[in-house]
Amino acid sequence: MAKKTNAKVPAGSVYMNLLTDFGFKKIFSDTELLIDFLRSLTGVRIKEVHYQPTEHLGDFETERKAVFDLLCTNEEGEYFLVEMQKAPQDYFADRALFYTSYMIRNQAPKTGFWNFELKAVYFVGILDFALRETALDKEVIEKASLINERTHKPFSDKLKFVYIQLPHFTKEIKDLETNADSWLYCLKNMDKFNSKPPEVQGRIFERLFNISRKDKLTQKDMETYNKSILEYNDVRNVADYAKRIGREDGIQEALTNLAIKCARKGMNIIEIADLTDLPIEQVKEILKKMN
Repeated sequence: MAKKTNAKVPAGSVYMNLLTDFGFKKIFSDTELLIDFLRSLTGVRIKEVHYQPTEHLGDFETERKAVFDLLCTNEEGEYFLVEMQKAPQDYFADRALFYTSYMIRNQAPKTGFWNFELKAVYFVGILDFALRETALDKEVIEKASLINERTHKPFSDKLKFVYIQLPHFTKEIKDLETNADSWLYCLKNMDKFNSKPPEVQGRIFERLFNISRKDKLTQKDMETYNKSILEYNDVRNVADYAKRIGREDGIQEALTNLAIKCARKGMNIIEIADLTDLPIEQVKEILKKMN
């Protein structure tokens, strides 16, 4: 049996921040929670999920590597790539397209006949910011897919993008109507509760609140979570600083400074890229300039 932490939990902080790397991975390593979340936010019927490796390499050593936050398939073999992004990033839509291309290309068998029939690939982005392209629309969930420009009807149902813009979700707890509403409210506010509010109903949310309790973490997990909180706050401070100085390149400049700070603390390239959401190649270039 895992040893529980003896750390005192501050008042109003009984539950984890689910937007930290640790909180995100903790709740979505539970298949019931992941299935319900994906059903609620994508509308896809899912009975079961199978976790897949999150690191993918190209066919050649010179090709760029992709490291996903979470990748799974359902019982139909459809892919669900879930990414949590804490700070704005240039070309984020391009990054989503690049990542999904791995899942499309990897479906081709190495040998033998193939008729090119594909399984659907879904990219689900949980964004702690608003996309520049839709910032003025205030839509919480933006969905994109391949359509015929003339008829505006679907061209293919094999590639779909779901962007969840948490800053645009402003409902109060009394206004929650759907399962998706409850999920988004919990993602934004879990670490502010000291008990499960009665307005958030259902067995799945009983499970979510139970798994999210900090007093059920082991001592080692609590230490990892606390580190994750510090990293999350660093990234949020970067984004807030960039907004204050009011420059288009402010976020990238601040993230570069954060990457350097992390390197000086002894973090490796993968850890820095994961924390800052910068591409691994960009982190390598930043670190080269330090030497």
